[in-house]
Amino acid sequence: MMLGSVLNPINSTIIAVTLIPIGDALGASPAQTAWLVSALYLATALGQPVVGRLIDIFGPRRLFLVSTSLVGIAGVIGTLAPNLGVLIASRVLLGFGTCAGYPAAMALLRSEALRTGQDSPGGVLTALAVANQTIAVIGPLLGGLLVGLGGWRTTFALNVPLAAAAVLLGLLRLPKEAGPGASPEPGTESSPATGATPSPGRAGDLAARLDLPGMALFAAMLVSLLLFLMNLHLRDWYLLAIAAAASAAFGARELRAPTPFIDLRVLGGNTPLLITYGRALVAYVVSYSFLYGFTQWTEEGFGLSPFHAGLAQIPMFLVAIGVSIVSGRREGVRGKLLVGGLGQVVACLVMLTLTGASPVWTLILVALIFGLPQGLNNLALQNSVYFQADPERTASSAGLLRTFAYVGSMVASSTTAASFGQRADTGGMHHLAWIMLGAAVLYLLLTVSDRALGRTSDSAAAHSPKE
Repeated sequence: MMLGSVLNPINSTIIAVTLIPIGDALGASPAQTAWLVSALYLATALGQPVVGRLIDIFGPRRLFLVSTSLVGIAGVIGTLAPNLGVLIASRVLLGFGTCAGYPAAMALLRSEALRTGQDSPGGVLTALAVANQTIAVIGPLLGGLLVGLGGWRTTFALNVPLAAAAVLLGLLRLPKEAGPGASPEPGTESSPATGATPSPGRAGDLAARLDLPGMALFAAMLVSLLLFLMNLHLRDWYLLAIAAAASAAFGARELRAPTPFIDLRVLGGNTPLLITYGRALVAYVVSYSFLYGFTQWTEEGFGLSPFHAGLAQIPMFLVAIGVSIVSGRREGVRGKLLVGGLGQVVACLVMLTLTGASPVWTLILVALIFGLPQGLNNLALQNSVYFQADPERTASSAGLLRTFAYVGSMVASSTTAASFGQRADTGGMHHLAWIMLGAAVLYLLLTVSDRALGRTSDSAAAHSPKE
């Protein structure tokens, strides 16, 4: 579960310190290398809820093994890429390949809770969060080290052994029996009492369960929206029009479908979950703007090497790990989100005071402050979705959380590219910090005004199988 779930964050963080070296090697500007970030998140934002829904139907094993194999293939393509276009294609494949890890982990948690009659996932959810934070610590440092030892291509080659290990562990350890509501593995029989999905051999039932038209409309809506967000300009208005038309068609389809891809009736009636998704979007605008934009500035505007730029990120992730461990087993989320929101605001204000002549300790200070929201927000959002989502759609709801997060990362990537242009200088960093500050204030307002946050512990009890 942990290895599968960290494949995405390690590829998210390791690329942060390689953007400048890749741009230098391939003759690409920061605006062009931003596509390496956007491509992965575009693919993942689209793939997470789709793969999550497939996991809800078929169980995690098959989807995990197929998706993770794609990570290894993408690593080979990226390592041998002759130009930026092929490198971007490898990042798209990486995005799809890393889609199954997190939804599969959440689905396994839910199925184990139903199997054992004990719904106490706090420790495991904390372990998942800490695993992701630990990889985030290693990512920038490892990326800088690999660039120094063998060039930026080694950061793509790293995916080959990681994918091989994940596939091997998946074959050995993932249960062959499907989880609740999932199709049984070939050779097993389904029982009406378990609520299992009909056998994949029944093509008509399978097609209805998958809702392929709904998935296609969702893809059209999301891809056109994210392409517009990647390069905000009035000349691309048609992309927004396509997104609006696809959204209307998607809504009409899902409201009529007997088994919708995304049950809009249930989702629309679950206001706390919708607010959680909105909060995730805004939170990731701030965190990914810092991860990518601030890191590029420390290299190009402040003058650090890729390795030292990675070192400058470590305090943030160390604080995040400590915060996650200390607060992980506490069920309440409101306090975590409030402290995390305040931390974002303070960190953005400190960023506005930095220049190329600032002492190094000020960079460390910003990273330390950002560690609070990095640890608290991620854990609280993850816990919120687990307890607020429909239990039968745990994996797809977890996938949607990542989709909203990746939409936020798209906005962050676009605003970073627009703020820096051809060079990541101090003026561009300050422009980006103002945008981050606005998003941080909005996040804080969403948290303060959300009265449902205090009832998360009650939701945990309501979801318990013992009830």
